[in-house]
Amino acid sequence: MGRPDPEEGQLPAPVKPPDGGWGWIVLLGCFVITGFSYAFPKAVSVYFKELMKDFHVGYSDTAWISSIMLAMLYGTGPVCSIMVNQFGCRPVMLIGGLLASAGMILASFTTNIIELYLTAGVLTGLGMALNFQPSLIMLGTYFDKRRPLANGLAAAGSPVFLSSLSPLGQVLLEKFGWRGGFLIMGGLLLNCCTCGAVMRPLDMGMKRKMGKAQDKYEAKEMLPIGGKSEEGISTTDGTKKGKKAKKKPKKGKKLLDFSIFSNRGFIIYTISKFILVLGLFVPPILLVNYAKDTGVPDTEAAFLLSIIGFIDIFARPACGMVAGLKWVRPHVAYLFSFSMLFNGLTDICSARASNYTGLVIFCVFFGISYGMVGALQFEVLMAIVGSQKFSSAIGLVLLIEAFAVLIGPPSAGRLVDALKNYEVIFYLAGSEVVLSALFLGVASYCCLNRGKKEPLPENNPSAGGGSDTEEAESDVQEAEEHSSDNHQLAHSTDNAVVVANEEANHVAEEQREEGGGCPAGDGDVLARDGCNTDQMVERDSF
Repeated sequence: MGRPDPEEGQLPAPVKPPDGGWGWIVLLGCFVITGFSYAFPKAVSVYFKELMKDFHVGYSDTAWISSIMLAMLYGTGPVCSIMVNQFGCRPVMLIGGLLASAGMILASFTTNIIELYLTAGVLTGLGMALNFQPSLIMLGTYFDKRRPLANGLAAAGSPVFLSSLSPLGQVLLEKFGWRGGFLIMGGLLLNCCTCGAVMRPLDMGMKRKMGKAQDKYEAKEMLPIGGKSEEGISTTDGTKKGKKAKKKPKKGKKLLDFSIFSNRGFIIYTISKFILVLGLFVPPILLVNYAKDTGVPDTEAAFLLSIIGFIDIFARPACGMVAGLKWVRPHVAYLFSFSMLFNGLTDICSARASNYTGLVIFCVFFGISYGMVGALQFEVLMAIVGSQKFSSAIGLVLLIEAFAVLIGPPSAGRLVDALKNYEVIFYLAGSEVVLSALFLGVASYCCLNRGKKEPLPENNPSAGGGSDTEEAESDVQEAEEHSSDNHQLAHSTDNAVVVANEEANHVAEEQREEGGGCPAGDGDVLARDGCNTDQMVERDSF
């Protein structure tokens, strides 16, 4: 009686996302983690001049620190997916916070640039990667209906932290030097452990409630049976064990699920995202130097990035709210395609900007489009694969993006050195972003029409992941079916006991005819099992 013990390797049933409650605390933690992950590699650049003086290296040598951080953030995606699937999000994030902090603290004691690569680059980059990916997974676990808004708010952490960490790094550099600044930055990264601690996994509250209700029902049905209840319970348990033996054992959760490559939507998303990353980061990297070459003063050229960051702060939550509308969310992939097209056309139209006013206008539109892309990129992936496969999907996508990050900006820099012309670079970067937008929109439309003509069967395990609400509803339906089976087993057991009681009643009547009533000395026993069986039969049959 009661819930059967979970089999080893059995996948836990998905719980319906609460879309609030503790999820807002999880969202705050994800906001902080996203800010550190994206802004920290850029904020470290304020220390590069001092590092060049102390280590007697060039700018390209110090720039490798940020490049290694980003490479670890993207390239270790599959490793993070395996660790999350094996140990869960919270332990992985706690370890990641400690590694990120330890990397910057150790970097403050380094004596050469190689040691700096290993500490600030590899160790800190790995720590931030172990925080970034699990935080997005937990965000998708806690939010379903409000997930677009949650993704937009979490993505806003990147521009907010970028506008905060860069001035803070400059102040720390002036007061404590680069070693003291690295040490304090390492202490700040310990906040990642706090964010990891609040990532409380959703318990199996839904299944526990179902199990308790089922236990109460079975107890209510079985207790009135009387002395024969033990036989009925053993019969029921035996029947349950027989049914469980007939069922096929469920497979354990894979450490890295490659079956998502059978999802056409995921393939389309991955290809378009690879093309997008080739050109997305090129304009903001080259913008300051491009402005200086057109005759803009240094202070005003640096202010252009601040304009992009300020617009980005408001564009991401606003785009998340729009994506969460009922008539927009089913078509969020097309909204993502539009945002990429908007960004690419902005790059192309600004290629010939020759004065400061034109560059400011470019920064405003680039900040809006860049914020839209940042707010929608992971929301579209969650909508395609579902929360159950998102941990594996994001790891593989980040790994593929890592190659694009290592190809795009360095290639643009080499073209600038060779051609001495920024206009061609902006045209090239914008064309790559436009190509990714057109590919995503056209391919999604074609696959959508094909899916309507050839609908997939309902119980197709290889189909793309749906929303968390649908998964939870299917789990509830399965539990109700299991409860109905137990209801039938309980009634069949009652019938068997009633038949046994009728036989006992017949024996009691024969004894009554022979002995004229209940034998002396056995009155108590027969009062339970013999003389009063009519009442029991009537109660059981009722």
